[in-house]
Amino acid sequence: MSSKLRLTFLLFAVGASLCAAPAAFDFVPLAIDGKPAPLAAYRGKVLLIVNVASHSTLAPQYQGLEWLYQSYQKEGLVVLAFPANNFGQEEPGTNEEIRQFAQKFKVTFPMFGKLSASGDDAAPLYSFLTSKDANPTTAGVVRWNFTKFLIGRDGKVVARFEPDVDPKAPELVSAVEKALSADTTAKPPTVQASVTK
Repeated sequence: MSSKLRLTFLLFAVGASLCAAPAAFDFVPLAIDGKPAPLAAYRGKVLLIVNVASHSTLAPQYQGLEWLYQSYQKEGLVVLAFPANNFGQEEPGTNEEIRQFAQKFKVTFPMFGKLSASGDDAAPLYSFLTSKDANPTTAGVVRWNFTKFLIGRDGKVVARFEPDVDPKAPELVSAVEKALSADTTAKPPTVQASVTK
């Protein structure tokens, strides 16, 4: 096999493996109205994915999440709320009841249908977010409501914040600003080949 052919094959294999790596944009959860809502619609945006619960003592974080969304939406941040009833039965309502509850906080960010954020029945998106293989630095089970995953413009998890971290906390705001300013445009590898005459 010639060296040019080997190099071409190697570049193709590396490119294919990079393309095959899962990203948050690969998932299609249901919106709060029950219709499929592909996360690919947010490609190129920074996402803050949060498992929410109406009956949680942390429910006032909806207000902080809305503040964060309004403050950084123009720069490309989208807050995505995923109701889950995994912890303390704090989200027993229907999707419509959840939507109505969120309106108490004047929520304008996207709301999704109730799912499982933890356990054997975890939704595929949450299996990805908590996977040690896909996200070794932020992996681990979701332990309670209002766990926050920050997703970069490339669809990769860049940070995780536990429920006690308020949406207005300096470390979360700083991480959002850093993710928004990150340059994630893929640059193809530069290959220099000598030309022989």
